[in-house]
Amino acid sequence: MSAALAIEALSHRYGERLALDQVSLTVEAGQCCILLGPNGAGKSTLFGLLSRLLAVKSGRITVFGQPLQAAALSRVGVVFQQSTLDLDLTVEQNLSYFGALHGMHGKALAQRIGEELERLDLAARRRDRVRDLNGGHRRRVEIARALLHRPALLLLDEPTVGLDLPSRQFLIGHLHRLVRNEGLALLWATHLIDEIDAQHDHVALLHRGRLLASGAVAPLLAEAGCADLAGWFDLRTGAVS
Repeated sequence: MSAALAIEALSHRYGERLALDQVSLTVEAGQCCILLGPNGAGKSTLFGLLSRLLAVKSGRITVFGQPLQAAALSRVGVVFQQSTLDLDLTVEQNLSYFGALHGMHGKALAQRIGEELERLDLAARRRDRVRDLNGGHRRRVEIARALLHRPALLLLDEPTVGLDLPSRQFLIGHLHRLVRNEGLALLWATHLIDEIDAQHDHVALLHRGRLLASGAVAPLLAEAGCADLAGWFDLRTGAVS
């Protein structure tokens, strides 16, 4: 079976600046891979390439064995760091518009909207305008939207940035449950170590455009002789000149 996501020797430049340097990474079905890195590491550039906002010029990306194109992207959900919701539409209208783009209509679409809003504890807010929601609720709407067409791979670029602690904890728990209970593959970019489930998640460390390490947490810590992820992160990123 092909990996949910395979990134092979991916590089990207902005003029003379090399933002990604020969990055290779695999995310299997039913796996949560945390893409960890400080600000400026290249995480958002990588997500721009994965979502086709940026053109791939060097390297290769495949989704379930298929080249990254419209057909493969139908199996992918994306939540960007910056909100892309229409603030003047209601929650339901935002989701309905997205569903229509994926060929969903009528009762089937209404049912999916209801299911995702219920799971994210947003059913009572479905007719509220997005601009009237707080940051945590807006982020929940974006996650509901990304899951509406039942993708098998979810890409998250700093999904909890700017949220208060209760909102962050709710989303962290919800996303990990999707992986465990539904077999969703998840690539989750963050610079926050406390979002990692050290027992189950895989970690990929990106720093200055280079992938320094990837794998299950326990072997990575053992190899580096570190007691925890915070120490491991400091060691690996501090060692790069």
